[in-house]
Amino acid sequence: MHERSSVAELADILRRELDRYSVGEKLPSSRALTERHQVSPVTVSRAIAALVTEGLVVSRPGAGVFRAEPRGAAPAPRDVSWQEVALSAEAGRVPARSTDASGVLGALAVPPPDIVDLNSGYLHPSLQPERALAAALARAGRRPGAWGRPPVEGLTELRAWFARDIGGDLGASDVLVTAGGQSALTTAMRSLVAPGAPILVESPTYPGTLAVARAAGLRPVPVPVDGEGVRTDLLADAFAATHARAFVCQPLFQNPTGAVLSATRRREVLRIARAAGAFVIEDDFARRLVHADAPALAPPLAAEDPDGVVVHVRSLTKAASASLRVGAVTAHGPALERMRAVQAVDSFFVPRPLQETALELVGSPAWARHLRELATALEERRRAAVGALRRTLPELLGPQVPYGGYHLWLRLPDGTDDGALAAAALRAGVAVTAGRPYFAAEAPAPHLRLSYACTRSPAQVIDGVERLHRAYEGER
Repeated sequence: MHERSSVAELADILRRELDRYSVGEKLPSSRALTERHQVSPVTVSRAIAALVTEGLVVSRPGAGVFRAEPRGAAPAPRDVSWQEVALSAEAGRVPARSTDASGVLGALAVPPPDIVDLNSGYLHPSLQPERALAAALARAGRRPGAWGRPPVEGLTELRAWFARDIGGDLGASDVLVTAGGQSALTTAMRSLVAPGAPILVESPTYPGTLAVARAAGLRPVPVPVDGEGVRTDLLADAFAATHARAFVCQPLFQNPTGAVLSATRRREVLRIARAAGAFVIEDDFARRLVHADAPALAPPLAAEDPDGVVVHVRSLTKAASASLRVGAVTAHGPALERMRAVQAVDSFFVPRPLQETALELVGSPAWARHLRELATALEERRRAAVGALRRTLPELLGPQVPYGGYHLWLRLPDGTDDGALAAAALRAGVAVTAGRPYFAAEAPAPHLRLSYACTRSPAQVIDGVERLHRAYEGER
């Protein structure tokens, strides 16, 4: 049984059994619960922790777990209506900000155990290098000075590794270690674009990009994407019309479309941005999510940029674990120093033990082995998803199937309510993502995004698509 499912089920059993015990009475020991329910000690510990969080039991180290006193009557609801005025008082004096993170929070939501997760962009635990991560963490903890304060810009060895991994003429001095890719995007956008100014984004694009831009008071301006990536003719027009100073893009396996920027357009993006005196923020989130059957990949835009136009974002998180929040942002010239200052003000630095763990992981033979196994697993899940869609919903599948990343972008018939369909799919037992949050302006058509990264097997992917098919037929 999957660990998360086991924890939830055991916690539910213990809740129902609490009525057997009087207030203050001791519950069975962890060993007894392990033997009775045939689960691991870790599962018991996590289930008890869930009940402690809910205030149902009290854990006393060395003594045991006891039923807690019932909670008293709920306090009177707070009156926080004054905050509407306080949070809006800046309107008209500074650029408007929006902290709508619904798209991001939707991607981070963990569905119940009985729901097939075709929503999350993080790896299923069975696809994570958990043994390698545990070994790396243990080795990192034994490193001299592992709990000391790191340099603000990150450990030199880790910065050098990122520079080599990205390529081109980058060196360690061009790299800033960040707390994952989202943090890198936030630092780059806040550093390079003034509040109130426009920033060009792909359309559709990753909702986290839109959330960062709006929270920083920026105005995201959409530039359409097709099968070859961003439309460079429209990119030139957008720069001319807005005088924007940055463009955020995902040239490789773009989220959500899966498009790969063509060779001709790669050159055009750099030329257009250089002519506009603007930066290209390259979010290279999917480079380590290439599938086993994919052709050779083009290098990052940053590796072909001699003039400091490209600010490159990369992370270990997607290919390892959602909790290994270690990434990097790279730049040449004053842009890097500005980002270093912004990150120092925001968060000081990335914790050294996490950086040391990342170094141990990527420096071990287990890392290359994991990436090979992940490439095969993602290919198998993609084939399962595409095969199931061709059998059940062929009209939704586009002509291009991405050979990397973890998602498929489905075009729904005109007039379909993608939000309602996503809700119906959830009722049918599968979590999918409505397309609307991926657009900075009005969506030109309804879409769904399917992610197969968080599934435990190709068979579960097929099951999820079949559940989606039933929901789709029920909504027509």
